[in-house]
Amino acid sequence: MQIKISFPGNKRVAADLGGFQVVTDQPKESGGDGSAPSPFELFLASIGTCAGIFVLGFCQKRGLPTEGLGILQEAHWDDAEHRVSKVSLTISLPKGFPEKYRDSLVSAANLCTVKKHLAKPPEFEVAVAAS
Repeated sequence: MQIKISFPGNKRVAADLGGFQVVTDQPKESGGDGSAPSPFELFLASIGTCAGIFVLGFCQKRGLPTEGLGILQEAHWDDAEHRVSKVSLTISLPKGFPEKYRDSLVSAANLCTVKKHLAKPPEFEVAVAAS
């Protein structure tokens, strides 16, 4: 998979992937315009949305209710390490959601591909191409 990165102005950075464009920006206090999520916010959102697609798919496959279904994600910041030390995902269930599926729903959320890549990160390689 190739993603083309471009720089549309000021602190904005865009990623073109498969016909979609994802734009990031820095907050105003960091010199950006605050016009889009920062790359790190987008990274964190990818964790919750990835878990979300597995949760949604689990429910849809079984004909379970999804109205009111949601996930609240919280990133716990470690000031000493200057990084997120824990990400908590809390699934909000629709009224009448069957008790017997709760543990399986957590297991489905844990299938998230983004989370799997964090557990066993890929190797990174950076190079410069001649113009």
